[in-house]
Amino acid sequence: MDSVSDLAFFVQLVKQGSLAALARELGVTPPAVSVRLARMETRLGVRLLNRTTRRLSLTQEGELYLSTGTRLMVELDELDRMVSSSRAIPKGLLRVNATFGFGRRHIAPAISAFARRFTEVEVQLTLTDRSINLADQAYDVGIWFGELPDSRLIARKIAANSRFLCASPGYLKEAGVPTSPRDLQSHRCIVLRESEAAYGTWHLTRGKKVETVKVRGALSSNDGETALAWALDGHGILMRSEWDVRSHLNSGALELVLPEWELPSADVYAVYGERMNLSAKVSAFVEFLVEWFAGVPGDGGAGASLAGIRGTWG
Repeated sequence: MDSVSDLAFFVQLVKQGSLAALARELGVTPPAVSVRLARMETRLGVRLLNRTTRRLSLTQEGELYLSTGTRLMVELDELDRMVSSSRAIPKGLLRVNATFGFGRRHIAPAISAFARRFTEVEVQLTLTDRSINLADQAYDVGIWFGELPDSRLIARKIAANSRFLCASPGYLKEAGVPTSPRDLQSHRCIVLRESEAAYGTWHLTRGKKVETVKVRGALSSNDGETALAWALDGHGILMRSEWDVRSHLNSGALELVLPEWELPSADVYAVYGERMNLSAKVSAFVEFLVEWFAGVPGDGGAGASLAGIRGTWG
């Protein structure tokens, strides 16, 4: 028997007042209760109760064990209630990771609305230049693009998101418009270093046909906003997610390159740990993000930002 179980047994025994009464309560024989008490006293090395045929009386050690034990049992019950309630009521610190550009433009506004709805949750948002593997970091939820990095994690899709090749009209007028993926090798391409994988390798598909092209250019960066600014300034062809470039495509500041070819999707996922014992704060936040990006009424309309862009073009 463990210490906590023994402690609960002893508190109950003193409350019942006799071995026979506790035996009736537990549905066992009085000798079984007596044997367990004897084992407790042997383990502790002290006598806890003076036993007579009529009643039980506490020894000095028994009084200390009872008074301190009763307080500990109350604290354990309170701890159980606190932990259990955290599954039912969103509360406590929620650590979220997102990339700089998407985090500023879409996750930060979503968290602002989430904080108004769930006032007992404290959100700590950390922005990084790339999505972080949650298995190696102390985050509750991460925002990830494309393929899930770790099979131990759970991913919930919160927004559809494509990748495009695009360039400014000025650049395409000067350098010409590519007509095949191989043409990209003779163009200035703006390379974005977004992951640990080798950068500057673009994969394009058209039906069953697959082309892998190693591109080059004078400019590269690990910051999407910087790369986008260079593309707008006419420095070359950029591969970028729709959430970042669609407004520029709509305005004509950028034009699609090789629109008949597809690039690997970059759907947006909320990534978190095991589904079992998922805390209420994580569950509530992930569900909120799904609603937010779907533009569900009641979120003030702001949640339609990504979906709204998608609906205005193509």
